[in-house]
Amino acid sequence: MPWTSTNRIYAKPSNTGSSDVTAYASTGAKAAATAAADSGGRFELSDHGYGKNSIKLLHVHRDGEYHVIREFEVSTELKLTSESAYVIGDNKEVVATDSQKNTVYLLAKKHGIKTPEEFGAVVVNHFLYTYRQVVEAKCHIVEYPWERLQAGIPHNHAFIFAPTATRWCEVFQARHDAVTVKSGLKGLRVLKTTQSAFVDFVQDEYTTLADAPERIFSTIVEAEWTYDNMKSADFDNAWLTVKEAILEKFAGPPETGVYSPSVQHTLYQAEKTVLEKVAEISWIRMTMPNRHYLNIDVSKFPANVTKGDPRHFIYQPIDKPAGVIYAQLRRRPKSHL
Repeated sequence: MPWTSTNRIYAKPSNTGSSDVTAYASTGAKAAATAAADSGGRFELSDHGYGKNSIKLLHVHRDGEYHVIREFEVSTELKLTSESAYVIGDNKEVVATDSQKNTVYLLAKKHGIKTPEEFGAVVVNHFLYTYRQVVEAKCHIVEYPWERLQAGIPHNHAFIFAPTATRWCEVFQARHDAVTVKSGLKGLRVLKTTQSAFVDFVQDEYTTLADAPERIFSTIVEAEWTYDNMKSADFDNAWLTVKEAILEKFAGPPETGVYSPSVQHTLYQAEKTVLEKVAEISWIRMTMPNRHYLNIDVSKFPANVTKGDPRHFIYQPIDKPAGVIYAQLRRRPKSHL
């Protein structure tokens, strides 16, 4: 089941077709109990699942003297056809969470890890291929941001932790369906000291905020997106493109910057750039909460204690409360007319 297959990844069909999962649930040594049967039809187990959280994993690829590392935190989740473990305490179909942890390590050893998205697809596909009682599998992966140490030239085997932003993905697959992938980034904290404004908003009896034609703009960006073409997607490139689009539309050219009339406008411009540059992304959602830096009012103090170098500006950081701005931009369906 290599990722490089020209076909999209599917769960392996059972020998008797798509009805085999249902048959398996009802023809075991002991018929699978359900919450509905146990409660005389009063209740139903509308959702259930279990897994292993926060499996820490460092992958080192040694190519002679040149080494590459990627560190991950992997969480798995399975849904079984049977409710027996819940209803009557029968664990015969339960794949232990410790076994799920071991599976992650062994799959990483066998296949390596090219990208978190591709490895997540290997993990969920493995559980669906191996255990016919598993009907859904999910894998959530967070990547820790290591960069190669620069010591005049790139170091062969030394790295530095560089938490500019954290990458994550969530891979899901149901039996007989294609794998789906959601990727994202979080913790991208940015600030600029000019070229930002917020004016001409609603002014009424509830308003005390004044127009701000010049203000500090700071936010901590979160973004998530999905793909509509898994075969051609370049996951590493897509993640870097999203990050670069955010920074480009936030900061602008180094010498002049770019004007931001609102957080909403900057967010939309970044999302638009992503969809224009990465054809495989079907939609992207971003959240940009305000991290305010407020002017210190020194007008109440005598001039002899406030006079100083006019190039000094002092602001008060305010974390809470904070405004939150979000939007999701998706491609419109193509007309068939």
